[in-house]
Amino acid sequence: MVKETDVVVVGTGAAGLFCALHFPENTNVLVITKDEADKSDSFLAQGGMCMLRDEDDFDGFFEDTMKAGHYENNKDSVEVMIRSSGKIAKELIDYGVDFEHDGEELAFTREGGHGRPRILYHEDITGKEITSTLLENALKRNNITIQEHVKMLDIVCDEKLNECYGLVVKNEDGSIGIIKSKYTVFACGGLGGLYKHSTNFRHITGDALAIALKHDIEMEHIDYIQIHPTTLYSEKPGRRFLISESVRGEGAILLDKNKKRFCDELRPRDIVTADIHRQMEKDGKPFVWLSMERIPEKTIRSHFPNIMKQCLEEGYDPTKECIPVVPAQHYFMGGIKVNLSSKTSMERLYAVGETSCNGVHGKNRLASNSLLESMVFAERAADEIKEKMKKDTEEQFEVKAQTHILDLDVSVYDDDEKIAAEYKELVLNEIEKEKSRHE
Repeated sequence: MVKETDVVVVGTGAAGLFCALHFPENTNVLVITKDEADKSDSFLAQGGMCMLRDEDDFDGFFEDTMKAGHYENNKDSVEVMIRSSGKIAKELIDYGVDFEHDGEELAFTREGGHGRPRILYHEDITGKEITSTLLENALKRNNITIQEHVKMLDIVCDEKLNECYGLVVKNEDGSIGIIKSKYTVFACGGLGGLYKHSTNFRHITGDALAIALKHDIEMEHIDYIQIHPTTLYSEKPGRRFLISESVRGEGAILLDKNKKRFCDELRPRDIVTADIHRQMEKDGKPFVWLSMERIPEKTIRSHFPNIMKQCLEEGYDPTKECIPVVPAQHYFMGGIKVNLSSKTSMERLYAVGETSCNGVHGKNRLASNSLLESMVFAERAADEIKEKMKKDTEEQFEVKAQTHILDLDVSVYDDDEKIAAEYKELVLNEIEKEKSRHE
């Protein structure tokens, strides 16, 4: 069965939805996700979204981002992100996102690695506030169709012409289908599901990365994987609950087994993570303690209600005692290499959000840059695709796409579990190869 659309977007996180929303009503956009629409990692983001406060803040914002990324960032991408932040914030507010206010003005918080407060937030569920609002808006659009439980298995492409014509998918009913699309946008998130300990949803398994590797699409820094220093320690299996960077930004401190402070909590994530690992080894413990005693109880309850709720469910009251925390895989800075318009090395194929690498984050992401980066470059992808669609020759695309679809043997995709295992091995092997290249 072949479905036809103008644009297919793989993923219902902030990047995918923001991209879809930037197409006009006369462009048919199909958005697919292999789970439910609200089960993307964007919904889990707690801390907030960075925004340039004023022109005097530019140099500081730029330097904080570069420093966190060990100066391996793409400077042009960083500048584009920062300069676009005010526009993105305004668009989100227009969509209905309820950022915190201080009177009539927007309120800002600070997180590790930032020289000043420049982070917009909504309690401690900013990602949920933004992404659920985008989803509500997308569901109202007549030109956007969202299909859940549709799993991307491969792309339909001509490797000689280096051009993409859509996707091979497994539908909810188990059938193998083809989505013929003039343009394809990967917005599939990271790869946390490949790891035992991660803050990511388990179904986020780097599918787009494996498909890109399979078809020799250019990659970059696939071994740049960020560990978040503070997730709530638990012996239960499954996804780890993140204790937001903004908790430390508001004054929480890290303590050893003797309840002694051992590091500067506001340094970049990779440095704090290394400090925690050293202390855990020294203490002979699988966690360290996080104390919120310096944060007023009113602030804990108002700014971090979701964190408070989760801690209480685990048997800890952060207003009265320390909570155990441990580093866990959290974010992916590398990915499918893209330019400033989010185009991959293959024609008609774009990648946005965590699955892409435009160089903004360098070797280590600065806190709360991810939501901003994903939407800035998702909008740029939509803008370029719209311009290209104006110049497209419909007949030429149809002939090339149809030829490859007719030649496709869909029976090779019947065993999706086998494909998933092969893709996992492909990605993890490439990560190890890249690590060895950097040693």
